[in-house]
Amino acid sequence: MIAPSLLSADFARLADEVARVADADWLHVDVMDAHFVPNLTLGLPVVEAIEAVSPVPLDCHLMIEAPERWAPGYAEIGARNVTVHAEACTGDPRDVARDIRAAGALAGLAVKPGTPLEDYEDVLRDFDTLLVMTVEPGFGGQAFIAEVLPKVRRARELVDAGHLTVLVEVDGGVNADTIEQAAAAGADVFVAGSAVYGADDPARAIAALRARATAAAAG
Repeated sequence: MIAPSLLSADFARLADEVARVADADWLHVDVMDAHFVPNLTLGLPVVEAIEAVSPVPLDCHLMIEAPERWAPGYAEIGARNVTVHAEACTGDPRDVARDIRAAGALAGLAVKPGTPLEDYEDVLRDFDTLLVMTVEPGFGGQAFIAEVLPKVRRARELVDAGHLTVLVEVDGGVNADTIEQAAAAGADVFVAGSAVYGADDPARAIAALRARATAAAAG
């Protein structure tokens, strides 16, 4: 699954930019609060407006403090998947997952590059997606950190063994080259920013990324 990152789009033309990626599986929307991460992006009213015109489901990535306060709202406006950061939850992340699911969306848990996956393996049984950050969260255009791929492999092992039922998502520095590494490691969903929005033909870029990932996953 390819999820173009709206962070790389032209924010002055959001409706047009959303329409440019109609061939994608999800549209990845980064919500940043200038506290959990140093950057500030979009909030719930803007995301609701995006959801109203998006031809594909929204994949909302909340890089915010105390996400349990805000996450259900993104599910209520119609987002398909709402992801919170393990490092940002003030209580048990499983409580947030239950609230997101009750509001109608899939629940995702994100981990930063330096966060050990094993600390959350039991928690992930209550989630639908696992987002492995392949850059430090906060800014687009960063280089892919290949050293986190063992976490992707571990997650794939847990899913294949039946211990987890999550989609494994990677976010950061995903392009035509790095998507093959991530797919070979076992990722299911690939967040790509400039690799899609920086292309002359986003639809062609999405198709090429999907083809590369499919081939790499098949071995």
